[in-house]
Amino acid sequence: MTNHSLVLDEEGYLLNLSDWTPELANQLAAEVDIEMTDAHWEIIHLLRDFYQEYEVSPAMRPLVKAVTKKLGKEKGRSIYLMTLFPGSPPKLAAKIAGLPKPANCL
Repeated sequence: MTNHSLVLDEEGYLLNLSDWTPELANQLAAEVDIEMTDAHWEIIHLLRDFYQEYEVSPAMRPLVKAVTKKLGKEKGRSIYLMTLFPGSPPKLAAKIAGLPKPANCL
């Protein structure tokens, strides 16, 4: 299901944010061996809402804060986010959510 007009940057982030679809999110997740669950989608939707409001992809600390605020203390922990998006949760989740790479994330 490769869309020939889909443009990604050299790190695999979507360049045209309006190209994003849930199907694309599943495809991007599959490429990094993540099977999207309701828990993943909860974070993806939260991230997309965050981006709509602040026009920036959150790094780890603001992401944890936003998750805590919206989804509660249990989920608002970096350990929880690491189980869903191993390595760098802000970078990986932003990529799957079709958002730019978070600033301050190497």
